[in-house]
Amino acid sequence: MRAIGAIYGCSMAALELRHLRYLLAVADHGNFTRAAEELHVSQPTLSQQVRQLERTLGVQLLDRSGRTVRLTDAGAVYADHARRALRDLAAAERAVHDVRELTRGHLRLGVTPTFTAYLVGPLAAALHARHPGVGLTLVETTQDRIEAALLADDLDLGIAFAGPHPPGVAATALFTEALGLVTGLPRAGRAPGPLPVSSLQDEQLALLSGDFATRGHVDDYFARHRVTPRIAVEANSVQALTEIVRRTPLATVLPDAITHDHPHLTPVPLDPPLPTRTVTLLHRQGAYRSAAALAATELVHELARTRGYTPPR
Repeated sequence: MRAIGAIYGCSMAALELRHLRYLLAVADHGNFTRAAEELHVSQPTLSQQVRQLERTLGVQLLDRSGRTVRLTDAGAVYADHARRALRDLAAAERAVHDVRELTRGHLRLGVTPTFTAYLVGPLAAALHARHPGVGLTLVETTQDRIEAALLADDLDLGIAFAGPHPPGVAATALFTEALGLVTGLPRAGRAPGPLPVSSLQDEQLALLSGDFATRGHVDDYFARHRVTPRIAVEANSVQALTEIVRRTPLATVLPDAITHDHPHLTPVPLDPPLPTRTVTLLHRQGAYRSAAALAATELVHELARTRGYTPPR
């Protein structure tokens, strides 16, 4: 795949994709040594290839004068185009190999942690049942990382929550998710009816860690009602929270869909209830949509309907 520079009006018969990848690796690491380790090449080879690229272009792309190697102004402009070129080529390769009948293909899906507990399993099962030739790469991470991966073309789809989203990320509403307080066992002696949120002032809770959207949603609710529960446990896994609550007197906050799927969890209605939030399907705006991505999009909408999730408002 030579002469990619011709895309941008340059005569570069000797330019190969590795020149672009080498430049971007150095720019990302700010260091030739770490970039060479990532690329599995020697540092002299890497340096030579980048200098060859600069000679071909007739411009300096890297500032090597400081402790950290940085892109020059010209290098920053070129790197931006190089990233887009490599991303478009990767999309072109997927398009060439994409089989419309879905006898094969691949889906790269990113989800925030709560969906692993109640949506990912049914979605993966439905995808495999209908399209067994389609592979699935699942990434569980935070919403901002999902959005960054979509923009970088490292993911095809993401399941997260309504915006604001960065420019270039498109969102389609799937359903409305309700959250509630959950304990492992019914509390003896508790008065019937919803529990006033003020009662949580002295409650010990186990919650998701602060880098997840769910935690921010819960913290905002407590702050709005001037309640500061004691956070006894923080976890980065919904499964860990359900096990902790099951085996301790601690309470947590989970989506109602998870609570309904676990008979050992007891919902405790709150007054006022936690605000609902809109679950969204994310993709990169204007990106090529593979057959696998289109099939998954249809399936996740279908699952939201058949599992009785509340339609988006």
